[in-house]
Amino acid sequence: MIVKALFPALLLAALTPLAHAEDARRPFDVRDLVTLERVGSPTLSPDGRRLVVTVRQVDFDANKASTGLWIEDLYARDAAPPVRFTPEGMNVNSPAFSPDGRYVWFLSAKSGSQQIWRQAIGSDTPEQMTDLPLDVGSFRLAPSGYKVAFSMEVFTDCADLDCTSQRLADTAAGKTTGVIHDRLFVRHWDTWADGRRSQLFVSELDVDGKLSEPVHISRGLDGDVPSKPFGDASEYTWSPDSGTLVYSARVAGQSEAWSTNFDLFHVAANGGATPFNLTAGNPAMDTGPVFSADGTKLYYRAMKRPGFEADRLALMELDLVTDAVREIAPQWDRSADGITLSADGATIYTTAYDVGTHDLFAVDIADGDVRMVVAGGNIGGFDLAGDTLAYTRDSLTSPAQAFVARADGSSPRQVTVNNQDVLATLAMGEAEQFSFAGWNGETVYGWVVKPANYEEGKQYPVAFLIHGGPQGSFGDNFHYRWNPQTYAGRGFAVVMIDFHGSVGYGQDFTDSISRHWGDRPLEDLQKGWAAAQAKYAFLDGDRACALGGSYGGYMVSWIAGVWPDAFRCLVNHAGVFDTRLMGVNTEELWFSEWENGGTVWDVPENYERFNPLNHVAKWQAPMLVIHGEKDYRVLVEQGLAAFSAAQRRGIESRLLRFPDENHWILKPHNSVQWHDTVNEWLERWTAE
Repeated sequence: MIVKALFPALLLAALTPLAHAEDARRPFDVRDLVTLERVGSPTLSPDGRRLVVTVRQVDFDANKASTGLWIEDLYARDAAPPVRFTPEGMNVNSPAFSPDGRYVWFLSAKSGSQQIWRQAIGSDTPEQMTDLPLDVGSFRLAPSGYKVAFSMEVFTDCADLDCTSQRLADTAAGKTTGVIHDRLFVRHWDTWADGRRSQLFVSELDVDGKLSEPVHISRGLDGDVPSKPFGDASEYTWSPDSGTLVYSARVAGQSEAWSTNFDLFHVAANGGATPFNLTAGNPAMDTGPVFSADGTKLYYRAMKRPGFEADRLALMELDLVTDAVREIAPQWDRSADGITLSADGATIYTTAYDVGTHDLFAVDIADGDVRMVVAGGNIGGFDLAGDTLAYTRDSLTSPAQAFVARADGSSPRQVTVNNQDVLATLAMGEAEQFSFAGWNGETVYGWVVKPANYEEGKQYPVAFLIHGGPQGSFGDNFHYRWNPQTYAGRGFAVVMIDFHGSVGYGQDFTDSISRHWGDRPLEDLQKGWAAAQAKYAFLDGDRACALGGSYGGYMVSWIAGVWPDAFRCLVNHAGVFDTRLMGVNTEELWFSEWENGGTVWDVPENYERFNPLNHVAKWQAPMLVIHGEKDYRVLVEQGLAAFSAAQRRGIESRLLRFPDENHWILKPHNSVQWHDTVNEWLERWTAE
């Protein structure tokens, strides 16, 4: 049994804005949210002496952001915060130390396309390592330090990179614009398919520090490495001798849009042999490979149920000598985010959602014992070098900062102080977790955030936030799209419920929402809302609005028809309005098919059972509908349909659409417009 340790008080204090007189602090605002510096990607040198972090900074007037690298000598006595490493104005990502610790490698589009660069420790001048005709999407350095694997999007029938480049140029210059598709995906997330695949290449570093012509080592693969749209370099890895790689790929052919079957393929680094499928026996996802130091074992994460994207990702071990496969910690009912090996190779470090927080765990490979390393808030990226652990942590009341500690989590020390001066001037709402008996009498958790200007004995209007996924969580983290402090800063209390289907409470809890979108989660929301009002006297239940995105937007439309008198107003962002249409016009078809138990033509009754469209006649609450036109997960037609239904019913409603945004609203000024529109809508309908 795992008992969550209390997060050290020292760290909690470090993550809380400096104490000021209340009248000297102003409420947190969305403009603060979009302009805060974002600390991420903690990367340690092999000897554990140096720490590199990414820092994202926003030029609000220019409506754009850029990311630089900052470096800290952890052995320095002055304990000064990190200093800029890459030149100012050079937008970079994906930092990695060379195995000898002399260089930091990274990606940048400084030259006009995204290429691989490196910069020597102690130097202020980066060196461009590749000059290829295509963008480099990701990379991994070999343990030897003399090879690099990287990905690029190419037409797989092309013999060389110039062929892909020329074909793209010919298409752009052509007089016809029609595009023929013979199979799905036709579009994915926010991009129309043009036939290119993300493929793996390897180059060697010569004695003069120049990279050789790339060798296409995944040639013939009808799949993407890394996967699209959010895959990264963790989906492939080098063997300890730098002679081979293992990568994760879905080779599904015609069924790609409804398959979650990713396998691990072993391939020679020189491209001279056909890749070998190591996990052909598992019809579900296998991903995130990591070799043991001696190369005899391969650790990875695997799901068991094909077609289910939110299945538990178990930690697995493959013996490459005997082909024996075993699950490392079968008793641990959490889904592992990744794999980082301890220095002695006996322990796997991984993060996982756990009862409303996102924590760092250590898993003993031999016996599967699991212990908490860092608990509380949201542990973002982390890295391990010897006995030095580096990680970022954020919470409901603080953006991420970087910390270092011993490998067991002890002796933590905050390294970065980004936003310190700004945070000292801001008032944020206090957050508290609570629990209640939800569906089936089972314990369900939620969070309440007080208004930034909270006064004892006063009641406040409420923003009732509903998370998406649906297998997601609104936990103790500093979210940049659904941050409760943006509502608390406008005088709202915030309530969030991790209803059945949420992650971090065991796989059975996560599974319980499938085929039950409209009943079990709704019961949790209803009981959670009642429990919150009973526990927190400052919540004014008569002045509350519900808002959510994606599945949360679906639930808003569902609430509008089956719980119509619960809230004064509703906000539906990128929500599913017609579940039948969702079953055939979303891009990743496996999602709707798993959630509804089959295709829309095989089990139409399942799609209709919880279809918001069927309950529009009961709508009465004013609804704000928001949608991005480049959203191919939940198409803009879903939002337009919800708005049309409200308008046709004569219900007070408003539509905010973004022609240049996808499922998420990401551009700084668009984010401000989104939040201002939402808050004005809430204030309009909750006014006394």
